[in-house]
Amino acid sequence: MDLSKNTPENVDFMIEKIKERLNVMNIGAIKSSHFDAEMYEELKDIYEMIMKKNNFSPNELQAIAEELGNLRKQ
Repeated sequence: MDLSKNTPENVDFMIEKIKERLNVMNIGAIKSSHFDAEMYEELKDIYEMIMKKNNFSPNELQAIAEELGNLRKQ
């Protein structure tokens, strides 16, 4: 998958992988439709950081959730 392109499919892919990696219990809480195309690079940065790590502390999970919340459409 070529994540260098800002496409709805890439956003879907990254969101699904983020949810899998973080074991998001409330699947409906994070949807690709919540994210604006203008925030693609920021979302990609979060995705890449999450994919590099195997474990997350509670503080890291909180920070990631806050960042994803900040990227959501207003």
